[in-house]
Amino acid sequence: MTFDLVIAGGTLVTAAETIRADVGVIGDTIAALGHGLTGAARIDADGKLVLPGGVDPHVHLDMPVGATRSSDDWETGTIAAACGGTTTVIDFVEPDLGGSLAAGLAARRAEADGKSVIDYGLHMTLRRGDAQTLDQVPEAMRAGCASFKTYMTYEGFRLNDAELLAALEAVGAAGGLVLVHAENDAAIERGRRKFMEAGQTAPRFHPRSRPAPVEAEAIERALALAEVAGCPLYVVHTSTGRGAEAIARARARGQRAYGETCPQYLVLTDAEYERPGFEGAKFVCSPPLRPADNPPILWRLLAAGGLQTVGTDHCPFFYEGQKELGRAAFTDIPNGLPGIEARLALLYTFGVGQGRLSLNRWVEVCCTAPARIFGLYPRKGTLAPGADADIVIFDPDREVTLSRAVLHERTDYTPYEGLALRGYPVMTVARGRVLVEDGKFVGAKGRGRFLARGLS
Repeated sequence: MTFDLVIAGGTLVTAAETIRADVGVIGDTIAALGHGLTGAARIDADGKLVLPGGVDPHVHLDMPVGATRSSDDWETGTIAAACGGTTTVIDFVEPDLGGSLAAGLAARRAEADGKSVIDYGLHMTLRRGDAQTLDQVPEAMRAGCASFKTYMTYEGFRLNDAELLAALEAVGAAGGLVLVHAENDAAIERGRRKFMEAGQTAPRFHPRSRPAPVEAEAIERALALAEVAGCPLYVVHTSTGRGAEAIARARARGQRAYGETCPQYLVLTDAEYERPGFEGAKFVCSPPLRPADNPPILWRLLAAGGLQTVGTDHCPFFYEGQKELGRAAFTDIPNGLPGIEARLALLYTFGVGQGRLSLNRWVEVCCTAPARIFGLYPRKGTLAPGADADIVIFDPDREVTLSRAVLHERTDYTPYEGLALRGYPVMTVARGRVLVEDGKFVGAKGRGRFLARGLS
């Protein structure tokens, strides 16, 4: 049998196994794994790792934030993702307050379709917990949004406990999954007000206004409400050891709960906020970077299964002109960091390379588990006949020092500037077509498709 494309001689790494084999592709799909496969086109992967394309379950492209928008649009952001070995992203619908969920979904898809270079899904944000909004949950699920984002903080998004419980009950009854941004709103508002009234307005006061207990308490509360409602819960961007341990305990009790962390919480600390002048603004995100005793706990639980996924929470802004909106007050700094591109390589260098993660666990948390949790597996997240031919060729020996010159994200800085990595993607294939070759985007723009998702 002759395949359209054969990726030959590489070491295939999935969440379950590591084997030496060829991958045969016909059209958009993996057709066979084997030895000595022949194809119309051949890519030599000898000495390289061959992975399923990364699945990033948490990105914010072209998202309005106050008076500005995240700086990567659907084209630039997904090109950067592809350059880093990610072939699927899941972004968010943020319907108008009081508007219909269906209208919000249609508007968001109109922004992405024709621009995204990789396949994408969408989580539906529930900005209210009233009956009028929650009655629309089954319709949103039928339209392919099986996961629903909730917030425990932020004006215009925050649900109080009664509203959050109602949302959990409605989504659980419909067979969906609730995502939660878990921070205690009252404690944050008190902290912000205290620092502002004292004239302590610099970026370093951002993390002090929302310390670790602010997240840990909210995660515990959200888990309790989800248990009462009988709804599966996915805690986004877990930044603290205390919060991660709460998720692990819930899972040990048998609760259907999932924890996500992000590269910034694994490899950076709150020492970044002490940079001179206004430089700390580059690292303002919520939850903030944490003290150095937190990353080791996150790594340990990520390896052991207490945390399930690594997303990026990619929400980039230019330092000049956007982060600078908060020069007078840290409360006005747009919250978010760029990171969509370096996720796989960061987790390889600081996870696999430092003995914190096995090769298979690396693939699981970056590719397979996000696909499973969000209803994309086995179409995405694995190398197997019948799966989409989303494939990354990763050179474990390639050395790269991260900088703006290396990365493709549309912003004027990276929080990972100067980090030396060993191991980097050298080719990305999406649905059988080469998108990225040796750091250069060579694919077709706008080829990404919306992925309607149900949950098993």
